[in-house]
Amino acid sequence: MSIKIRMADTADCSEILSIYSPYVEDTSISFEYETPSQEEFLQRIKDISQEYPYLVCTNGDEIIGYAYAHRYGERAAYQWSAELSIYIRRDCRRMGLGRALYTALMEILKLQNVYNVYGCVTYPNQPSENLHEAMGFRRLGVFRSVGFKQGSWRDVTWFEKNIIEYGEKPNPLKTIKEVDTAAVEEILCRCAKMIRSN
Repeated sequence: MSIKIRMADTADCSEILSIYSPYVEDTSISFEYETPSQEEFLQRIKDISQEYPYLVCTNGDEIIGYAYAHRYGERAAYQWSAELSIYIRRDCRRMGLGRALYTALMEILKLQNVYNVYGCVTYPNQPSENLHEAMGFRRLGVFRSVGFKQGSWRDVTWFEKNIIEYGEKPNPLKTIKEVDTAAVEEILCRCAKMIRSN
């Protein structure tokens, strides 16, 4: 099998949702209570893909993980910051997918002139905490008992990383549609090589 990272397509919706659903139904990692409908989830993919990278990792014809970036805050001054999200199929952990997908996201976001990236991690979630720390994120702090899921109050830990050196004035933000496609493809191919095939 060959492992690849590529941009998500609307045809990927069912497979992506099947990866996400166990995180909703069986864990406190997602704060949603119910798995979104296919229509709602498809709209999320479309909306995010207009502005930011939405990536899938495939092994042959199967999607084994996905990751995306989205705007951190809606007000204008937040536009140079993005939040990252990542979900891996349960039987495909410990292959280096997290590091590869996060690396690809951040490299593409640099091309978009995003300066800061953030990760919001439900506590406890040691694998995700380890990933952020290994990739140079700084632990900002913990929001205590900020969500109620699966019968308990849950904390979340926030992580941050600066990915472009600050200047006197930021470069204009680009949408993913404005980024050079050849540069994006090079990043995706390079990052796919970081993944260990099972």
